[in-house]
Amino acid sequence: MTPYPRDMTGYGATPPHANWPNGARIAVQIVLNYEEGGENNILHGDPASEAFLSEITGAQAWPDQRHWNMETLYEYGSRAGFWRVHRLLQDLPITVYGVATALARAPQQVAAMKAAGWEIASHGLKWIEHKDMAEDEERAQIAQAIRLHTEVTGDAPRGWYTGRCSTNTVRLAAETGQFDYVADSYADDLPYWMRFGDRDQLIVPYTMDCNDMRFAIQAGFTNGDQFESYLKDSFDVLYAEGEAGAPKMLSIGLHCRLIGRPGRAAALARALKHMQAHDGVWFATRRHIAQHWAREHPAPASAPSPSAMSTEAFVAEYGGIFEHSPWIAKGACALERGPTHDCAAGVHQLLCRIFRTASADQRLAVLRAHPDLAGKLAAAGKLTAESTAEQAGAGLDLLTDDERATFQALNARYVEKHGFPFIIAVRDHTKTSIMEAFQRRIENDGETEFAEACRQVERIAELRLSEKFGT
Repeated sequence: MTPYPRDMTGYGATPPHANWPNGARIAVQIVLNYEEGGENNILHGDPASEAFLSEITGAQAWPDQRHWNMETLYEYGSRAGFWRVHRLLQDLPITVYGVATALARAPQQVAAMKAAGWEIASHGLKWIEHKDMAEDEERAQIAQAIRLHTEVTGDAPRGWYTGRCSTNTVRLAAETGQFDYVADSYADDLPYWMRFGDRDQLIVPYTMDCNDMRFAIQAGFTNGDQFESYLKDSFDVLYAEGEAGAPKMLSIGLHCRLIGRPGRAAALARALKHMQAHDGVWFATRRHIAQHWAREHPAPASAPSPSAMSTEAFVAEYGGIFEHSPWIAKGACALERGPTHDCAAGVHQLLCRIFRTASADQRLAVLRAHPDLAGKLAAAGKLTAESTAEQAGAGLDLLTDDERATFQALNARYVEKHGFPFIIAVRDHTKTSIMEAFQRRIENDGETEFAEACRQVERIAELRLSEKFGT
């Protein structure tokens, strides 16, 4: 079965400590999208006019026609909006997502970006949709965007964000080996690594919520106060998480033609003043963040992950998790596997699904595959390595003669009554509590004890996987 490609887990409940410079509680990253002059326009060789992210509600693309109102709304961003934002942010380290063809039509703006020390990342060749673009065409456009960006700015881009991307975009950008980070993701509050072939690519996620684009959609902001309030609330929550020991990153997305309008720029200024009034705030470009993350949290070792293993490799690695029952691991390989299963909990879920849906006879065979506690196999040194370690951890390898006799007598009574050995996750217990559970459970009826034994088998598997994954 083809692995399910999406990672629905990420860092989970315990994200890594970002360790931002100087112990910062939060990293604030501001992006200014420079798209004006790179949008859809028949002057640019496109089939229709632009219809996205403007003041025109419900705008439609006009095939084979220029749209004067749309053009001039975009022109506001380059002619007036950019300069208002530049005056507001010129003393902060921000990142520009620059559409290469737009930058080529903006020599004065590019000079101002560079004078301010802003990072200029690539926002693709043109500000158009890529979802239906053939892979080879998109690959060629990425290469052309890098070339034009370098010609116009004097430096090759080290960050990439397409925005209106395809499912191939991140992989194609990673394949170039050009970028310290790719930002075509909204999946986290922290950077993370993705692997494509033999290449690890750092992803620095972007945002659509703390983004002035919401002024241009019907379900978005209608006035500056809403934008200001939302930015402040987002900052406050992440700042508090940082104070509690889990620093994050706040991304803010801006567009010259949107935030550059006076009433919106005022809201941004107030929100920034709120953030700057706090200690321990690191304002950074996206490249600063990417370089920091690569130093502090380099790409993990590239050992085969469970979701990418062949059936043979998966069974070899996990076939002994359920005692002497490799068929469970083999069955798990037929289930949907993906990056979200590349952890102890993920593999445990897969294995348990097979065990839980097996017939009663199959589950009984799994129970009967378990050894007696402190029984003859243990005495003869014939337990599996896992069982040996587990029993030793509870002190069952150091029983007195009387204790061993008691265990063996209980084992005999239990098996005679229930038809399978007494099973308990010994790592959850002491020798005393195991004996107490043994004496209590031996009196259960058959149905109750079968269900309890199955739960214990699953718990043993969970503990074994936790040890294997180092969790």
